[in-house]
Amino acid sequence: MNLKPRRREEPEINVVPLIDVVLLLVVFFMLSSRFMDEGRVRVQLPRASAPVADPQAEPIVVTVTQAGSYRVNERELVNSSPDTLRAALVKEAGEDRKLRVTLRADGQATHQSVVTALDVLARLGFAEVNMATVKEPTEQP
Repeated sequence: MNLKPRRREEPEINVVPLIDVVLLLVVFFMLSSRFMDEGRVRVQLPRASAPVADPQAEPIVVTVTQAGSYRVNERELVNSSPDTLRAALVKEAGEDRKLRVTLRADGQATHQSVVTALDVLARLGFAEVNMATVKEPTEQP
């Protein structure tokens, strides 16, 4: 009869397979997720085939969204009234009316909201107003 106590082995958990699975999940989610700018407003610019001029100084950018609201240099205005747009432009440009202004209007924006922005710019005395467009793809014969 053997009266010696038996030596018991301590159970152990092998974590290497667990680390492998977690690493594979991280890689899978990184490759399958879409990275996008959540804070930016999507503006779908109309297409044109005119050549693009090289910018010489930073212009003031007025954006007209699809909903008809305005943004001046990527700062959203509290409302879409012409007076608010006028005040934001005066604050941004000061007394210098020779600054270039780029108007980025969404292709789906109403014609009235674009004309209102152009009217405010003209009344303030901005002489150089550019319309931002996307270059039209060239057709291959």
